[in-house]
Amino acid sequence: MNQNIKIILWSLAAALGGFLFGFDTAVISGVEQTIQKLWGLNVFEHGITVSIALIGTVFGSLIGGIPTEKYGRRTTLFIIAVCYLLSSIGTAYAPDWSVFLIFRLLGGIGVGVSSVAAPMYISEIAPADKRGRLVAMFQFNIVFGILMAYLSNYLLGNSGENAWRMMLGVQAIPSLLFVAAVLFIPESPRWLILKKGDTTTARQILDTIDKTTTESIIVAIQKKVPNNNSFQLSSLFKAAYRKPVVLAVLFALFNQVSGINAIIYYAPRIFEMAGLGKESALLSSAGIGLINLISTLIGLTLIDRYGRKMLMYIGSVGLVTSLSLVANAFFTNHIGISVPMYLFVYIAFFGFSQGAVIWVFISEIFPNEVRAYGQALGSFTHWVIAAIIAFTFPFIAETFGGGMTFSFFALMMVLQLLFVWKIMPETKGTSLEGDDVFFLH
Repeated sequence: MNQNIKIILWSLAAALGGFLFGFDTAVISGVEQTIQKLWGLNVFEHGITVSIALIGTVFGSLIGGIPTEKYGRRTTLFIIAVCYLLSSIGTAYAPDWSVFLIFRLLGGIGVGVSSVAAPMYISEIAPADKRGRLVAMFQFNIVFGILMAYLSNYLLGNSGENAWRMMLGVQAIPSLLFVAAVLFIPESPRWLILKKGDTTTARQILDTIDKTTTESIIVAIQKKVPNNNSFQLSSLFKAAYRKPVVLAVLFALFNQVSGINAIIYYAPRIFEMAGLGKESALLSSAGIGLINLISTLIGLTLIDRYGRKMLMYIGSVGLVTSLSLVANAFFTNHIGISVPMYLFVYIAFFGFSQGAVIWVFISEIFPNEVRAYGQALGSFTHWVIAAIIAFTFPFIAETFGGGMTFSFFALMMVLQLLFVWKIMPETKGTSLEGDDVFFLH
């Protein structure tokens, strides 16, 4: 088999974790009302039902670096696949609310660990010149998974009183595919050398990736081996890693204070605030999903050609502009169709920039010895802020109104533009061994 095809297939196998990530996150939207009626849930219990997977995601992202570092990237991906499979079957056949919560929590943990392990694995098996678009496939698959969950819910919605069980159970099919696919991918060569001292197997894998760089990569990795046992979670916060830690935390923070999850989760509510009817609001929400998919795909195709920083420059300017237009529409009461149109522009710029870049950038800025913990830190920051935004947005929007809310998001994107200009390094084509990333200007 052609070497390039092998690498693409390995990356696609890991990126299936992203598809299930998106599917698992969005599928609850089609069943939450039915479950509330079925088990007679009060407002608090209903809120727990919807948010329990997000709680699992925060926890999974926090601990994700541990199995990834201890047992390997491939083994962790297999564990994630099993979590998704058990979650889909368990929620579909749940006899009561408590069992349902347990399996939804398990799926959320899978999502959290997946956001750590999958981008890191792809970054470590991808050639430097193709790394951007291969890792960005993870984000593309998240968006694709969300769309497929909406489509699946629509197609299965009228299939009888147990339709909700089918909506949840259908996830077992891609989960099984993920389980099988992971069995046929190799372990990360960087993990094999650092943790197992298995240079022979690592060399075979690196030869498949790019034979011309094999020896230089092995030599660079082995420089870290003598001190490898000293690298623990606490090592991440040593002075030597201060810059990548700051970069990961700030990048993940800006990703969420752009308002992306508020808009994804509450799009119908926002469009109804703008004066659209319920049916038009739902249709506009579907438009957001489609534009997000297309713009992420465009970003994926350009990220290795023009670099991460250029995409972020363009995206930041577009986000500031579109969010300011939304805020102004609410302030001046010129809402209606203009708000959905401005938000479509917003989603296009987000998918093109932050959407395509985030998991690529965070996976590239940490050297091998602390990458698992660094990826976990970036992912954990991302999900904690996502949870805060998701839980507080309805209150903030109702209390301060659409104008002030979107003005805040626009201001945050001005700060992101300054971050990209003054702090963010370009990681296009750089080594993963920590020799040429940290001190880029």
